[in-house]
Amino acid sequence: MRKLIIGTRGSKLALWQAYYTQEQLKALGFESELKIIKTQGDRIQHLSFDKMEGKGFFTKEIEAALLEGEIDLAVHSMKDMPTTQPKGLKLSAVSYRDKVADLLLIRKEVVAEREPLGLPPNAIVGTSSARRKAQILDFRPDLEIKDIRGNVPTRLNKLKEGQFDAILLAAAGVNRLEIPLDEFEVFEFDPREFVPAPAQGVLVWQCRSEDLQTQRIVAKLHKKEVVACTNVERRLLQLFDGGCQMPLGAYCYKENGSYHAYAAVAESWNSPVKRVQLSASTHTKLAERLYALLQEEA
Repeated sequence: MRKLIIGTRGSKLALWQAYYTQEQLKALGFESELKIIKTQGDRIQHLSFDKMEGKGFFTKEIEAALLEGEIDLAVHSMKDMPTTQPKGLKLSAVSYRDKVADLLLIRKEVVAEREPLGLPPNAIVGTSSARRKAQILDFRPDLEIKDIRGNVPTRLNKLKEGQFDAILLAAAGVNRLEIPLDEFEVFEFDPREFVPAPAQGVLVWQCRSEDLQTQRIVAKLHKKEVVACTNVERRLLQLFDGGCQMPLGAYCYKENGSYHAYAAVAESWNSPVKRVQLSASTHTKLAERLYALLQEEA
């Protein structure tokens, strides 16, 4: 078996994902090496995601390298992936799911204990996610939202420097990088109330459709129980014809034999948020039912 070449972005979190993939492959007896690829999302740092054109800001260049045969395998955060695949590529496996919640990190010197979420009136909150903007304004319309870009450590430094009173981050990224948060006040949202991005906390491995050998290897990493739920979330995104930056939250989990699904959507980051919830014994057509309910709410 040849040494597999894994394509990845160069951020600390992307490299964590790539090293994790290497470890998993090594445990199966397969050697690999990394090829770092810079994407549009890495190059353009002055615009928020909702102001950038197209979809797949963090995936297009990696997918091009995959199609050209420069790499054998790509690992992505599944929430960054468009719901349709380029011709010649397929998503071959998904990982375990890390903590799915979003975190609100607040500078301790500004904490207002008697205010909702612990934020003082008109606090400045940093996020470039249209979904996070819409949902936090739904809780606190007085907040001032400012875009923030950069990897997780860069965003935390901007918070420390006082450029923001608080920032929003995915718990999964903080967990994976094992970043201590002792110097901040940490508020962890309930994902049923502050609904995460579709497939948040999950990694996905992408291969060429014709490369059956790599697909067979990656299939050994696949978590069937996770994909049943992420399929519901991503199908809802597909029904809205939305990219990964659409202000849509979708979360599905299985408990006691039933599937529980939550969705929150807004027309834009500063529009009212519509929320729905459903439970069912099967995940079949659950996304379609959520979509129909959200259309009724319009």
